[in-house]
Amino acid sequence: MHRYIIKRLLYLIPILIGVTFIVFAIMHFSPGDPATLLLGEDTTQEEIERVREIMGLNDPFIVQYGNFLGGLARGNLGRSLQSGRPVVEEIGARLPATMQLAGGAILVAVVIGLVMGILAATKQYSIFDGGSMGFALLGASMPNFWLGLMMILLFSVYWNNNFGYPLFPSSGYGTLRHLVMPAIVLGTAHAAYITRITRSSMLEVLRQDYIRTSRAKGMSERKVVYYHALWNALIPVITITGLQFGVLLGGSVVTETIFAWPGIGRMLIQGIRTQNYPIVQGTILVFALMFSLITLLVDILYGFIDPRIKAKYKS
Repeated sequence: MHRYIIKRLLYLIPILIGVTFIVFAIMHFSPGDPATLLLGEDTTQEEIERVREIMGLNDPFIVQYGNFLGGLARGNLGRSLQSGRPVVEEIGARLPATMQLAGGAILVAVVIGLVMGILAATKQYSIFDGGSMGFALLGASMPNFWLGLMMILLFSVYWNNNFGYPLFPSSGYGTLRHLVMPAIVLGTAHAAYITRITRSSMLEVLRQDYIRTSRAKGMSERKVVYYHALWNALIPVITITGLQFGVLLGGSVVTETIFAWPGIGRMLIQGIRTQNYPIVQGTILVFALMFSLITLLVDILYGFIDPRIKAKYKS
């Protein structure tokens, strides 16, 4: 098992280096001059050239990339062109909000997805099955921004106009009431995917010979479903859930913008609007790093759950 973990860790190194190169290259060749953005349009050309020399912007691309990797190895992502604060501090101040939102969304997705997927599989071709598949289709089809706006209109604007107070705040951060709507909006589409995966995986397991044998021995249907079938059906569900959590971290940009959630997704949008290159570059790298680490953890967890991987690396 140790060999499997070490192998997955080694795979992570070239992936992260590739991500840093792509992100740095995109930002390097994007329109705009960081020195001009830092000093303003009214600054003299001599002053701009002096700042460009200090920032190393006149060096060849490969030299700049090498300097960037050197700073990255020391935990230095540069400074924000707007606030002047280190990018690491800017991201660190907003990362807990993004993690809280992603955690709430994956909780919504897993609870809804597992319950509806199990019901659909155990009551195949029933109204539960049809309703679950209809929800999965609807959830996967609805854009986040549309669902977010509809929930704001219903639970904030309409509720406030008719009852004198909003059921859930339309923006802000800090309490459970602030988290409910963004988590539901972000988790709905992912709940649809988990529902479909759970249903198909459960149906496949329920058709296995050992399930029929358990039933023939007189075991209760609840024990057959939740003790034997569900545990074996969870392997693909855990895999897709881990990957969906990684997607949630990077896919929270739209939801954070709609609900004015102070996370790094919203900071990324603000950085793009203001051409704050260090912020954009650092945020994308953090997204890529978190997704890679979550994928690694899923792979390691998969190795502990799947006996075939255990057997392969024991031999």
